[in-house]
Order: sequence, then structure tokens, then C-alpha cells
Amino acid sequence: MGSLDTNPISFSAFGDDAGFQPLNPEDVRGYLHKAVDFISDYYKSVESMPVLPDVKPGYLQDQLQAKPPTYPAPFDVTMKEFRTSVVPGMTHWASPNFFAFFPSTNSAAAIAGDLIASAMNTVGFTWQASPAATEMEVLALDWLAQLLRLPTSFMNRTSAGRGTGGGVILGTTSEAMLVTLVAARDAALRRTGSEGVAGITRLTVYAADQTHSTFFKACRLAGFDPANIRSIPTGAETDYGLDPAKLLEIMQADMDAGLVPTYICATVGTTSSNAVDPVGAVADVAAMFNAWVHVDAAYAGSACICPEFRHHLNGVERIDSISLSPHKWLMTCLDCTCLWVRDTHRLTDSLETNPEYLKNHASESGTVTDLKDMQVGVGRRFRGLKLWMVMRTYGAAKLQEHIRGDVSMAKMFEESVRADERFEVVVPRNFALVCFRIKPQNAMTEEDADDANRELMERLNKTGKAYLAHTVVGGKFVLRFAVGSTLQEEMHVRSAWELIKKTTSEIMNGDKIHPKI
Repeated sequence: MGSLDTNPISFSAFGDDAGFQPLNPEDVRGYLHKAVDFISDYYKSVESMPVLPDVKPGYLQDQLQAKPPTYPAPFDVTMKEFRTSVVPGMTHWASPNFFAFFPSTNSAAAIAGDLIASAMNTVGFTWQASPAATEMEVLALDWLAQLLRLPTSFMNRTSAGRGTGGGVILGTTSEAMLVTLVAARDAALRRTGSEGVAGITRLTVYAADQTHSTFFKACRLAGFDPANIRSIPTGAETDYGLDPAKLLEIMQADMDAGLVPTYICATVGTTSSNAVDPVGAVADVAAMFNAWVHVDAAYAGSACICPEFRHHLNGVERIDSISLSPHKWLMTCLDCTCLWVRDTHRLTDSLETNPEYLKNHASESGTVTDLKDMQVGVGRRFRGLKLWMVMRTYGAAKLQEHIRGDVSMAKMFEESVRADERFEVVVPRNFALVCFRIKPQNAMTEEDADDANRELMERLNKTGKAYLAHTVVGGKFVLRFAVGSTLQEEMHVRSAWELIKKTTSEIMNGDKIHPKI
């Protein structure tokens, strides 16, 4: 346990002659060298650590005390407490045995970019506040747009000069949804001649029932009436993707009732099952009502840099906005969500702020877009640097190799599941996620099978040797096996499958699941 109230210690940052120097060059060098040594050692050893920690709520306050320290301590003391108290309480997303949720990928280039950006600590709310920060973000977004083969209408700069569209890097998909919902809301209010927000109770929004829950949260934050948020049921007949015919039917009924269809969220790679909504068909329906279409491609959009997956974005030229999170599957550490819009003015008209103290010639010239006007807040981190460093360092070829390798391992796992008669693959595999379960057998009911799968997941996760998450698809409790942690190799997938088989045998042979009589 660290001692928090000690006598003052005199060392470089707190030298008596120089006073407090939190950026003393020697301390910066020394502290960061120790931090880098820790990071390097961490990646070497994380495979051997339990993926899920065995700690209880409040444990850290018990170990590190509740009161803040009065006097300084050597950085070595801080690092020692970090190693002994904090690290054992971490869920290791970097572990090659992490198969839960979606991956949180990283790379040496991204870490370096994030470190440098943090050290420079620029606050790039306007172009003038840090020209290179804005220019870098614009460049990185245009590079990634080209890798995705997005239409030039979504790019900041084209061969013909500045375009009408463009992008911004936000923290999360939730922010991308929120800002586009606000823009669509305001456009619909103007279109219907509403004074202020008086007509907001008539506006309706739409998404499949597989859409991430953050969409429904963002709708509430944007002021939409919860009664006007449509969650459209999906089923196995569309592999749990949005049915355009159902969408059209519901939107038409709303319009006939005097409501105003405003916004549709289509997803490429849903969280539960990696379902893909038909982007082009959804855009066709939306056009009948002049509704905004946003595509959430947070996870699976990264795969579309590979030609064999690009068809999932067919029709993207007819949508209004699309977001993708390189921090999930494109080797760029959290947080980094890229949002592109076909018309930046539709965002800035709703989000622009122009106080006197931020006015400058560059902004007023119209030759730049101040990125503060495409997000919720004003302040912003230099996120573009790490994204650019990843693309510049690894190039399209290595990034595609990374995606294809993960998909190949997921295929291998899927084949193993299908070859074992005790299991079933619940939905067709898309990308690198396999949704599977122990299927009912002998006298087992569906409820018995759900119980067996819950126990399987709990036992697996308690071992610390693998971490899986679950979902419910078609009323069934389903295990999600998401391949893609950066350090993962084929041996980790095979080892996880062996553990799954062994644990399943123990459950079945131990008669832990009793058929209902």
C-alpha cells in the first residue's frame, strides 16, 4: 500500500531552486521511458494474465486509500502502486484470449501517435487554433474514405478542390448518431415550416430492432418523442437485417397519420449478430420521404477496405452520413470514430457556434471548416495523428492482411462448431463474429439449452483463459465469439475451442442441466 502523507521529497520536478516543474525535460524523458517499458512488458505478458479480474467493487479504494496525498512521491512509487493494485483489476482487452463484444485493436503506430498527440496537447477547435491538427484530420479522413471507396461527395478535398461533404473524428458512434440526428431534426423542422421546435412531436425515426441501443439513447438526447422511435422487428428470413418492405410500410403509415419521417439508422454489422442492413434499398425507401439515412458501420465498416467486403456498402452514394470506428478493427486505439457527411453545412447549420473570441480570418473566409462545428462540444483532441500514423506506417496492404487474417480465423472456428453435433451456428457468420450455442438434444428443451449455454459462458469466463459475451437472437441465448484482438493467432482460437469442448463435456456429463419433465 502506498504511503500518502509523507514528508516532502526533493527531486527534479520539485527542486527547491526551480520550484514546481511538471514538465521538467528530464522527468518527461524518465517517466515516459518507464511507461514505455511497462507497455512493452505488458504486451509480452498479457497472454498469461486472466482475461477477467477477480476483484470486488470498491477494491481499489481499499488498496490505495480514499484520501488524496498531500506530498509528492517518486514516480517509481506511483508505478509500483499501478502495477500491484490497478493492473490486477483490469479486464485485458489486449489479451489474445479476449473474444467478447467486438475487438479493441491497437498498434505500435497508434500508440505512438496518441502519445505524441497527448504530449503536444493541442486543442484544435478551429483551424487557426492548430492548422496542422485540422489539416491532418481532414487528410486522414480523406485517405480512409478512399480506402473504403466512398463517393467523392463525402470527401473534404477532391481533385476539383474543396467538396461539399467531409468528415470529422469523434469519440464514439453515439456522438456520430447524436449530431446527425440533430441535423436531420432541424432539417425536417425547417422543411415542414415549424416555428422553432414546436413540430418536434411529429418527427419519427427508424431502425431495426438489432440496432445498437445507443441509437435509441441518442434519439432521446436529440429530443425525439420516445413514442415516435420505431424499432422494426427482424427475423431469420432476412438474417436479422432490416426489411425494406417493412420499413416502407411503417413510414407510409406514419406519414398517413400526419407524422414526419425524419431519420433512418441502417447498420453494417450489428452488435448482436453482425447482421447487415441493405444500405441501397434503405436509401431508396428514405428518398420517398426525404428522410436522412445514417449508416452505422462502427465495427464491420473496417472490413470494407477489402474489395471482397465492399459490397456491403453498395448504395452508400445515396445516403447522408456514415460512421466507422477504427478503434474497433483498424488498429487505432480508442477513441476514434470517423463520421462522413455528404453536406457538411447540414451539420454546421445545427452545431455552429461563433463567439467573438473565436473569430478569425481563416474561419470567416469560408475556405476551412472548423471541426468544432461538427461535434457536440468545442474542445477536441488531436485524434487525426494516430489514424494517419496507422495508415502511413502500415499501408492498405497490411491493414487488409490484418482484416483477412481475423476473418480466416473466425471461419476456422465456425467450421469447428459446425463439425460438433452438440452445437449450432445460430446465424450465418459475417466478418469475424461467430454466434453459436449448445443446441437442444435428447430430452432438452429450449429453456434447458439456454441454461446450458449460460453455464458454459460463466464457466469459461471464470477460468480466466477466455472471455466470451452473449446475446439473445430469435429468443435464444447465444454465445458470441468475436475474433480480432490484435495479439490473437490461430493457436489462441484453437485453444479456446478446445476449452469450450472440454467445458461442454463437463456440463453434460455432470448432469448439471436437468431436462424439464
